[in-house]
Amino acid sequence: MVVKRYRTTAIIAKQRPQHPLWWVGSSRKDIRNFPEPVRHLLGRALQIVQQGGQPVGARQLKGFDGTSVFEISADSSGGTYRLVYFVLPGAAAVVLHAFQKKSRSGRQTPLHHIRLIKERLKRAEQEHASEIKPKPQADRQDQDPD
Repeated sequence: MVVKRYRTTAIIAKQRPQHPLWWVGSSRKDIRNFPEPVRHLLGRALQIVQQGGQPVGARQLKGFDGTSVFEISADSSGGTYRLVYFVLPGAAAVVLHAFQKKSRSGRQTPLHHIRLIKERLKRAEQEHASEIKPKPQADRQDQDPD
């Protein structure tokens, strides 16, 4: 709990529990090479994700078979930087890839980055399968009521 005092009034705000942040592959090393203002912006966005929110400007990437994979974009004088993540329900926020977009034509994520993201997504799901909570199945018709 955080207490902030403003003159005579105290505001008590509950801090949301934070999900852990998992990094896959070289994503953590890659983001450390970004310019400081970009790192700050992406770090704040990841903090929002860890608290269960969705940062402004995050867009869902298509073609990931029902998995909600999101991309955050940050512009700098050196170019456009992107961070790709997804959230394991009830477990953690997982950063899959961080890169500088070199292409000047369009917003589309280059194909070689999409392939790398898919590989890392598969690896993350395999490595953390035990920590993903299975969905409750209310109606199971294959069980006997004995």
